[in-house]
Amino acid sequence: MILDPRALPTSDVYRFLISAVVPRPIAFVSSIGADGGMNLAPFSYFNAVSSEPPLVTIAINDRDGDPKDTLRNIRETKEFVVNVVSEPLLDAMVSTAGDWPRGTSEFGPAGLTPAPSTRVRPPYVAESPLQLECTLHREVALGNSILVVGEVILARVRDDVLTEGKVDAAKLAPIGRLGGEFYAPLGTILKRKRPRVSRVTGEEQG
Repeated sequence: MILDPRALPTSDVYRFLISAVVPRPIAFVSSIGADGGMNLAPFSYFNAVSSEPPLVTIAINDRDGDPKDTLRNIRETKEFVVNVVSEPLLDAMVSTAGDWPRGTSEFGPAGLTPAPSTRVRPPYVAESPLQLECTLHREVALGNSILVVGEVILARVRDDVLTEGKVDAAKLAPIGRLGGEFYAPLGTILKRKRPRVSRVTGEEQG
């Protein structure tokens, strides 16, 4: 099968991409508006892009003239929190993805607990094992999305998901986003040693 994105409706291209680029990490974003209203929503166009400074990106669909609550809140306060979705949080996270009325705090319907963050105003999800407190670094318009770039100014990790002081993926048990209504647990972890190669000769070293 050959697909030409330029010959397909945007909705079909979207469905294809989210089924082809898998699994994707989920940014469970908590934010707060200038009026103090809280919001909680998941985004799977999400990744880390820099370590100095530590930057993460979230792509949010651009609804012209009617931005999503998360985007509006980030623009108003310049802050947000990325909460990791572990397996026990799957159903609660999915419940926040509904088209709730503007101004609804999804913490309530999801049965999740907002907890005071350390360096930003938006609360974090108390049930999440790992959170990244972020300030807005910049936003970039890309296609039909707004790419929000956040600088991580504080990370909080629950002790029980650490092994020798490092985040243990098996203990973190993150959920990945697939296409449609499908999600995937971490599954089997495979380890491979990266080869050491001389940049001068191209020969492997030890």
